Amino acid sequence: MEKYEFIKELGAGSFGVANLCRDKKRGELVAIKFIERGPTIDENVEREIVNHRLLQHPNVIYFKEVMLTPTHLGIVMEYAAGGELFKRISISGRCTEDETRYFFQQLICGLEYIHSRQICHRDLKLDNILLDGSKAPRVKICDFGYSKLYSLHSTPNTAVGSPTYAAPEVLDEGEYDGQIADIWSCGVTLYIMLVGSYPFDHPNDHEDVQKTIQVLPSLLHTNYYNKVIISFSLLIVLLQRIKNVDYNIPHNIKISEECRELFSRIFVRDPSKRISLKEIKSHPWFLKKLAWELNEGIQALFYRRNIRTFSHQSDEEIMKVLREAEKKLPS
Repeated sequence: MEKYEFIKELGAGSFGVANLCRDKKRGELVAIKFIERGPTIDENVEREIVNHRLLQHPNVIYFKEVMLTPTHLGIVMEYAAGGELFKRISISGRCTEDETRYFFQQLICGLEYIHSRQICHRDLKLDNILLDGSKAPRVKICDFGYSKLYSLHSTPNTAVGSPTYAAPEVLDEGEYDGQIADIWSCGVTLYIMLVGSYPFDHPNDHEDVQKTIQVLPSLLHTNYYNKVIISFSLLIVLLQRIKNVDYNIPHNIKISEECRELFSRIFVRDPSKRISLKEIKSHPWFLKKLAWELNEGIQALFYRRNIRTFSHQSDEEIMKVLREAEKKLPS
């Protein structure tokens, strides 16, 4: 990596590894996702790059460029020093209503911009919402591997992303509107921030599943099979509860009536009757303590740009790097 200096590893996953690096010329910190060259460079990787390069908004991680090392494809992005919103909530347990609203307002503004570029995200979750390192953290939406650009890709018809954040129509077989499904996922993030748990989990689920397992043949009464059956059974219960919109807010959690009303309009089984992003942005709960940079006048500036891509690399250059990365390296 002639252009970048390695600083530390940020994390690893099924995709590969993400490293914190420094641009040697500019001194700027960047995050680089490294994916092994060859068969690993699939349509999700290409989709992530092709769609991400179209976006430039304060609440979306900036895409910078793609590069090749002898063994990996590198996706260079803005570095968010605050890390995942999921980790912040894991440490604190949950957020206050004011803090939750502050993060949710930014999430909605970022998502509205993404949708305006004819892209649906399809994997919105706390793990894919980053924070910058400022005192009043700025939300940064990331990871566009499951996203779809309506002008290039077919209508969504497969269940992708995390089941706990999935809208009922995503779990059904057939086509669905990915942008409307994104709104449901935003509702799940809102709930977790306020309550500290998933909306469609239930404390008695694990106990009920254990009772069911007790009547199964003793052949399955091994530690391994128990774990498999429990996991599968809990997933079935969860998916059914999502489809039935079976959620409640614990009595010990104090949430305003305006916020409860917003939940009732997001968690709607029929996607055609679900609240829209425009309606969320005019909702009384959303409008409280709205930061000046999130008002309509400032946000409108990001919609007036008529630029094909915000990367210094052309479409042709990006695709050339991708085609080269797809080639299987000699063993």
